[in-house]
Order: sequence, then structure tokens, then C-alpha cells
Amino acid sequence: MQAQANTTQTIAKRDPALVMRLSRLGSFHQSRLSFMRILTRRMTREKWTFSRPVFEFDDKGVGHAVYCAHTPDRTYSLIAFGHDLPAEHRSDRVIAHAWDCTFTLFDGVPNAADIARLRQNIPLQEAGRVSETELSVSRANRSVRLWDHIVSSLAAGRQPDLGEIAKVGYLMRTTAVYGSGKLGAADHEMIADRPECAAPFQIEMLSVFLTRTYVRDLVNHIADLKGGAAAVTLDPAIARSLGIGNSTGLGMAPFLINHPMLFNNWIAAREQAIANVRSLSAVTQEDVQIFLEVLERSRISADLWHSAHKGQSEKLKRLRSDLGKLAEHAGQADLQSDYPWDRLYQWAETNLDEEAQECLASLLLEPY
Repeated sequence: MQAQANTTQTIAKRDPALVMRLSRLGSFHQSRLSFMRILTRRMTREKWTFSRPVFEFDDKGVGHAVYCAHTPDRTYSLIAFGHDLPAEHRSDRVIAHAWDCTFTLFDGVPNAADIARLRQNIPLQEAGRVSETELSVSRANRSVRLWDHIVSSLAAGRQPDLGEIAKVGYLMRTTAVYGSGKLGAADHEMIADRPECAAPFQIEMLSVFLTRTYVRDLVNHIADLKGGAAAVTLDPAIARSLGIGNSTGLGMAPFLINHPMLFNNWIAAREQAIANVRSLSAVTQEDVQIFLEVLERSRISADLWHSAHKGQSEKLKRLRSDLGKLAEHAGQADLQSDYPWDRLYQWAETNLDEEAQECLASLLLEPY
């Protein structure tokens, strides 16, 4: 939906002194402005297609694959290398020197010589070198407990236990996704004029998007090799519930400190969007329905989230409670006239903790 141009007053952006606090920044929720959602909307709008020309792995997951994303103008290829990693070498620390899988996003479609060259370098990560035809370099480790559970279940002809899946939520977690000139890869300026690369981190997001598909295919493949005729394929609904984990996100901290203007622009874009929506004097019933639907989906998601961290666990309890309050209030309030989104946000400021306030701020953008 397009935001209606029926504003008679302009709601100002929130005070930076309120927004730019670590506790509030840490309470942000994904929104239509999130980098991955920008990418997936473009995929849908431009009707990108995908192919897997190469997939060669043994029953230990050793081998390589190529996943291609075909845009209207060019092709990008994720080259994935699988390794037999001893348990004692599995580490998410930045000083690790071996991983379950290593990857690069290639500009175009690689030939045999490209793959041979990259096979000598990508598994080494920082100790290797790549060229301007490579746009990102990354690696990932398995969640061993969940991986083994899903492989053994599928090999035996049954679907994995949903409770076990809910405890983890992913089969592999990245421990680094490098781009923009790292290790000899192409600088961002070499691809900045491409529309699909204009928004932040689109190459890195594409790499992770394709990695998720690779992980699903690999677990199905290994289960099939182990179980033979008895094996079944992972239920698509279960596969869709699995994401890609992230070990720490440690590299983002110095990046934000060293790029304050870029960080400002990201936050300012979100704050301007929130202010624009709050400035609408009236909205349609369709907009209200979209909001109520995504609010209910957020409540379902929050009920599924788990954390072993005591502080985060307490925040989750408060969030679930607050989203219930928000849903009850929204179900009774007039959400179509008299600046409904601004009134709803002001109610949240006095009735909800900041985690739920930020969830609401993201949800307000959904109809538009």
C-alpha cells in the first residue's frame, strides 16, 4: 500500500537522545527497511531465478556446490566447499583455522579453472587470497546436535522433532561474512552502480540467502546417502522455519564506530519512515488489517523465541506480555482516523517497555 497523502501536521522524528541508546538500539526489530527484506523484495519484483549446476558431496559433507542467482542483467554464484571437520577443531572464534563449510560469492558463473583456484584459497579464509571476481568470502559451522538429530531422523524415514528444532532454529551459523575488498575481493565501488547492489550489504545478504538453501540441500543429501531407500526429505514447512545462525556479529561493533555517518543514515532513514507513518491523519481498513495481521504474527514469533541468557529471557517475557497488551488495545482502538498510528505509538510509550515500543515502530511500516 502507498502511504496516503492526507497529512495536515507533521510528526517530528524521535529525539536522537531517545533512539541512540544501546538498550533501545538493541531492541530494534526487523522491518521493511531491513537489508535482507530489501533484497528479497527485489528478487520477487524482478522475478529472479535460481539454479544449482554443481552439487557433489560424499556422506560426510565433503565436496563442493555452485548455486546461481539469475537477475535480469547478470548472474551471481555462491561456491560452497564442504569439509570433514574434527570436533576438536570446531570453533566460532575469529582465530579458528578450519570450518565445516567455506564460501565465496562469485561475480558471474565460475568455470572449472575458477573452482580449482578457489578450492586452494577459500577453505583457508584469511590465509588465502581471492580476486576481483569474488565479491564475498564467508564460512559456517554446523549446530552439531541439531544437525545430527535431523540427519538421523530423515535417514530413518521420519521428520525431526519440532521441539529440538525450536531450541536452536538453525543448522549452520556463519562465523564471518566478508565483503568490500577483504582478502583481495572486489571493492564495493566496482559494483556500486548495479541497482541490486545499491542498498547496504546486498552482496552479503545474497550470500547468506543462498547459503541457507545449500544447508537444506546438504542435510537432505547426507540423510539420503545414510538412509538409502528408507530416507525422507525434510518437510518444506520445517525447512522454511530454519534460518542461518550468526556466531557473534563481533565485526559490526568496530564497523559502526568507524562509520558514524553511515550508521546515522541507516537510523535516520528508519526514523523518517516512522515519522511519516505517524503523520498520517487517516488510514484505510486494509492498512489496519495488514497491521493487525503482522502484529499477530509477531506474537507467534515471540512465543517461539528462546534464550539461555537470563537477561534476554526476562526481556522476552516482558515482550510477550506487552505484545498481548498491544493486541488487546489495538483491537479496541479507532485505528482509522485522528492520526491513529501516532496515537497508538504514544499509547505504547506510556504503557509498554522499549522492546515492544520498537517492535511496534517496525510494525507500523508494514502496510506501506
